[in-house]
Amino acid sequence: MTDTPTRLLFREDAYLRDAPARVLAHTPEGGIVLDASIFYPTGGGQPGDSGRLEWQGGALDIATAVKVGPAQIALVAAEPRPLPPVGTSLRQYLDWERRHRHMRVHTALHLLSVVIPLPVTGGQIGAERGRLDFDMPEPPADVGALNEALNALIDRDLPVGEQWITDAELAANPGLVKTMSVRPPAGQGRVRLVRIGQGAGQVDLQPCGGTHVARTAEIGRVEIGKIENKGRQNRRVSLTLAD
Repeated sequence: MTDTPTRLLFREDAYLRDAPARVLAHTPEGGIVLDASIFYPTGGGQPGDSGRLEWQGGALDIATAVKVGPAQIALVAAEPRPLPPVGTSLRQYLDWERRHRHMRVHTALHLLSVVIPLPVTGGQIGAERGRLDFDMPEPPADVGALNEALNALIDRDLPVGEQWITDAELAANPGLVKTMSVRPPAGQGRVRLVRIGQGAGQVDLQPCGGTHVARTAEIGRVEIGKIENKGRQNRRVSLTLAD
């Protein structure tokens, strides 16, 4: 199997819904490795994307995408069917509605970590809701106030961007890492930071490899649910997209 890296089209443009690609390889498990992928692979609490591949004489629904080795992505078929042969040129189509909801939830969770400035011990992203687990000895006294603060940040329509720093710069600034359970990837020379707001209006900056909306107002209104006790000092805070 070739070790040619997959070009991360979702990283270059999270709003890309379809794109051409060529089949580089098949994995032993039946995954399809493309030379370029608009499909985000499962990781960082965000599910892999779903969608469809079409090529001359064939088509295949994709259930998810996973990482293969250090630099490749494999697409997993929704059902057992003939795979496009290695070398095939095809077009990939994203289940955009599902992905966009992931982007909205993921960005909202970044803002949740702003209104609850405590260490994060875990998290999960879905198309309807998401959650963060916090190192939180006592539950918040006023969930309604948290909800208002979160939606106020969303309503500010802050720009969401990225910047890159070196591994050494991240090591020198450990406060950038909010997650206790998942460490940002190191050893590749540089780390991607997701920034919400700009200049004096910046509200968040943290390592993240996921996909996000371009501005916070695109998230729409969210609702924080009940706070669940998940251990002596671990509490789970869930949010749901209101639409």
